[in-house]
Amino acid sequence: MEYRRLGTSSLEVSAISFGAWAVGGWMWGGNDRDDALNAIHAAYDHGITTIDTAPAYGQGLSEEIVGEAIKKIPRDKIQILTKYGLRWDLKKGKFHFSSKDNHGRDIDLYKYAAADAIQSECEDSLQRLGTDYIDLYQIHWPDPTTSIEETMTAISQLVKQGKVRFAGVCNYDSTQLREAQQSVNLVSDQVPYSMLNRKIEKDVVPYCMANNLSILAYSPLERGLLTGKIGTDHVFAEGDHRPALNSYKHENIVRTNAFLERIKPIAKDKNASLAQLVIKWTIEQPGITVALVGARNARQATENAKAVDVKLTTEEINFINEQLNELKLVQA
Repeated sequence: MEYRRLGTSSLEVSAISFGAWAVGGWMWGGNDRDDALNAIHAAYDHGITTIDTAPAYGQGLSEEIVGEAIKKIPRDKIQILTKYGLRWDLKKGKFHFSSKDNHGRDIDLYKYAAADAIQSECEDSLQRLGTDYIDLYQIHWPDPTTSIEETMTAISQLVKQGKVRFAGVCNYDSTQLREAQQSVNLVSDQVPYSMLNRKIEKDVVPYCMANNLSILAYSPLERGLLTGKIGTDHVFAEGDHRPALNSYKHENIVRTNAFLERIKPIAKDKNASLAQLVIKWTIEQPGITVALVGARNARQATENAKAVDVKLTTEEINFINEQLNELKLVQA
């Protein structure tokens, strides 16, 4: 595995990290707890030391599973990344969207990151995770009802208390990043990035590179589409959110799979899967520090970790980029 430093911090993370949204089951059609635990352990056995979770993932379940999994791992050998500011248990802040929990009950999600809520959120996460500190604490989504200064000042206090080592954000643009840096020692921004979603290259990537901020890319496999295993006839489990995504529209699945066929010879030449090729391409992109990749079982976790061993030449990366530039997805 390859390890990289987050921003100006002392935190070394695995370039391929474990994204723990799916293990919480929520919006992924449920989960199998034993498979989830085995996935985390297999990831660690293959060098993935960094786990990214959040309270909202299964309304606490993902954090609980991560907490159970890390009991068998020395705490100083792993990095726990979690989040705050996305609430399902109170109606404050900015309404985000409606959903159903893992039991089919209606829930409403709110973006809320006021100072009075952050301390209690942190305590709840620490308890679920079974640890006394969080390596990287990240606001899940910008909260337009609370000033960035208030939120980041509250995080600074958690850092002083030793409950949080470093502060990060998620889904922030360059203007928000600049403001956040006035109140806290910010080290990273977690944002969506994949071969099919490269919007951050225009604004966030240049800003982060110029200001020593790391980028944690989430959904680098476009939630499974870039594995090449999703056909137009794929049957999704009840509660799976992906059929509603633009990239999963029939025509976009067709176009994406045609693109994958064009780059498949590179993967075959490397004795790698398409998923491994895509993951390695992601962490080779300028400004990208980490690819957060989900896994629901040990086999997937092992395959993800081994992507770091794929060697790509400049010519091969350029060829992939040329094919990407020809790929035009249909917009909703």
